[in-house]
Amino acid sequence: CQQPGTVSRDNFCVLQMGGLELLCDSVKSHNINVDPQDGEEQLTMKNLLSWVRTNVIKERPEMFMKGDSVRPGVLVLVNDTDWELSGQLETVLEEKDNVVFISTLHGG
Repeated sequence: CQQPGTVSRDNFCVLQMGGLELLCDSVKSHNINVDPQDGEEQLTMKNLLSWVRTNVIKERPEMFMKGDSVRPGVLVLVNDTDWELSGQLETVLEEKDNVVFISTLHGG
């Protein structure tokens, strides 16, 4: 997310693609700073999703999330790896991780 030659204090890069950016005022790239929730030492994808729903999604959050997770048809990549291989909601995030959400469903 960060442009070459710039310095950022944000700890995560979140990309919305495949139409999901329309839920975020058409902004695809978000450099964000999210801390673990009270009493927790590590930030998990579950925490990040909740934060994104509250702070990044501007309209129709039901198109992005269902319950505590993403809707079926939303591919989630953490550092270019499918989150299903790293624990999905329990995936622990580290500073400078890249998280990508891609809608794989398209109207027709």
